[in-house]
Amino acid sequence: MSAHYQSCAFCRFMRGLAFSAIGGAIGGYGALYLGMTRDNAIIAAFFGALAMVAWVSRKRGDE
Repeated sequence: MSAHYQSCAFCRFMRGLAFSAIGGAIGGYGALYLGMTRDNAIIAAFFGALAMVAWVSRKRGDE
């Protein structure tokens, strides 16, 4: 059995907000840990957030 559920707009927005914060933190602090400058860490945080939201919102092939 597959679990079918309705995802409301508010739920999608909150999920995107949460995962963009997680991805931004991983990207930004990861860049700082690797010794990059703060300017580069901001750019890494942006792309980390973008990547995390894209990964979470991808369509599953079996649905």
